[in-house]
Amino acid sequence: MTDNPFFAPSTLPYGLPDFAAVREEHFVPAFERGMADHLAEVEAIAHDPEPPTFDNTLAALERSGRILHRVQTVFDTLAESDGSEGIWAIERELAPRLARHRDAITLHRPLWERIKRVTAGDPEEARLLERYRTDFVKAGADLTEDQQARLRELNGELAELSTEFAQNALRSATESALVVRDAAELDGLDEARIRAIEKDGEYVLPLLNSTVQPALAQLTDRATRERLYTLSAERAPENLPLAVRMTKLRAERAVLLGYPDHAAYKVADQTARTVDAVEERLGQLVGPAVRNALKEAEALAEQAGHAIEPWDWSFYTEKVRQARYDIDEDALRPFFELNRVYEDGVFHAAALLYGVTLTERDDLRGYHPDVRVWEVFDQDGAALGLFLLDPYARSTKRGGAWMHNLVEQSFLLDERPVVVNNLNITKPEAGPTLLTLDEVRTAFHEFGHALHGLFSSVRFPRLEGTNVPRDFVEYPSQVNEMWMFRPEILANYAGHHETGEPLPDDLVAKLTAAETFDQGFAMVEYLAAALLDWSWHRIGADEDVDPAEFEARALQRWGLDLDQIRPRYRTAYFLHIFAGDYHAGYYSYVWSQVFDAESVEWFTANGGPTRENGDRFRELVLARGGSVDPLDAFREFLGRDAEMGPLLRRKGLE
Repeated sequence: MTDNPFFAPSTLPYGLPDFAAVREEHFVPAFERGMADHLAEVEAIAHDPEPPTFDNTLAALERSGRILHRVQTVFDTLAESDGSEGIWAIERELAPRLARHRDAITLHRPLWERIKRVTAGDPEEARLLERYRTDFVKAGADLTEDQQARLRELNGELAELSTEFAQNALRSATESALVVRDAAELDGLDEARIRAIEKDGEYVLPLLNSTVQPALAQLTDRATRERLYTLSAERAPENLPLAVRMTKLRAERAVLLGYPDHAAYKVADQTARTVDAVEERLGQLVGPAVRNALKEAEALAEQAGHAIEPWDWSFYTEKVRQARYDIDEDALRPFFELNRVYEDGVFHAAALLYGVTLTERDDLRGYHPDVRVWEVFDQDGAALGLFLLDPYARSTKRGGAWMHNLVEQSFLLDERPVVVNNLNITKPEAGPTLLTLDEVRTAFHEFGHALHGLFSSVRFPRLEGTNVPRDFVEYPSQVNEMWMFRPEILANYAGHHETGEPLPDDLVAKLTAAETFDQGFAMVEYLAAALLDWSWHRIGADEDVDPAEFEARALQRWGLDLDQIRPRYRTAYFLHIFAGDYHAGYYSYVWSQVFDAESVEWFTANGGPTRENGDRFRELVLARGGSVDPLDAFREFLGRDAEMGPLLRRKGLE
């Protein structure tokens, strides 16, 4: 296939993939050639007759596999954001082959022996060498031939199961959608939303990938809320045996590699380091979170006049919020129009802090008509890279919100970053896109990840931007959330989409006063998911597990078995851990929040969104990616280690 667009680098600005030239039939040939070329390059590196040096071994590995990298990046983007039956069939076919390919690299004995003899010439080289050695050891490079053979079998089966789990979960979002024929059952949703979900005389509300669905806060009909909640919480039962099988395979692999369980294996090269450290921190939060949640439940029951069920929580939370703080979430939405939130809010905050500007490039296209492209310029006018935004939900897109790279920054490869943010906002049938407060927060959060990628200033792609430990990667994005309520930023973007009226000052004050409201629920919902993940990955390979009973026992063990609050993600649709890389790592959100809360207090004490503060955070944290130990970077920024106090104060959990 001579016209395959993956066989040569893209000629578009910044190496943006030429999505218009990509067809489904290009993928398999590109993967096959990419894997073959990569293996040939690795063989040449491993058997180079010259003595091993950093440049002819590690730098050469960083340069290798470019065709494979290009096709993998585009394919994964489509599979997650704009998939099709053809794409998903290819994904099922290729998942075990790609797992075997990865094993062929990390279990290549001559290559490993060569890496062990390499020495580094500067701190960034030393960091890369450390990462390669850790990666190879954790991938099984020191195992015997028989052990490696079993490891290959485990990795191949896990790849197949993970793909099947993800595709089942994606289908369930549509197949388990709430379907009603009488619009009266949707009372409480705004008219634009109702029109957007009408199809052939029915109203179809697809599920987002979390237990609590946003519509539960608005739907006035309790029976409709119960139906929606039950559909969400009980979806994808076919994934439960897959989850059991995956956790047992991961447990066997961990023992094979010398660890007592998968959690210990995963956390060994994170900033937490040990299972005891994770359990101690999460355990410190459970008691205060549950106490707050139970107090909140009492207030909700008083408002409702009856006991609160899980499908009631969001609805009566809004009632109590309105009664206590006179805040109506629906009345806020006209002040948060999508374009203004980004251009006058998210981008404005980045301009204040870092001096960057973004210019929309209508001449460049993404992988879907909804995707928009901006060129990013530094304070001195130098071009930094591209930012792509894919804001809307669709049936071909997985739930949630995330950031990923289409091109990774690297001085070695002379590449500048191309970064994508994905959200899942319901697209209106017509008119402006008005966001909820939570969607505004998500916009700021995901752009924090984007800045981490855009500001990367490292030599090697393995160390760029967000290539940091999983329990540190959420830190910069969580810090970026703080700017949504800063007066000088909020006033710039929160204007009524019809009248231009600014968000009233008294409402701003009420929003600030309500920041700790419902934090007991939020923390319990999160901790239940984090500790469910953790519990699954502390089981043994031979443990007999019934998934429903296991989930109940795990929550009971940690004191999180509250009738009114279930985990943010239950086992059957916990994509982070069964189809992503957060397995035994979902704790990382609250782990990172400790760094985040400390940093928010530092910014507040030092004048807020000033260029001096932004430049310091960019230079010491964002630009360095994984080129330094992240804890060292944090200490240099803050001047000391992080403490729990700021997080407890923020959450109202002292």
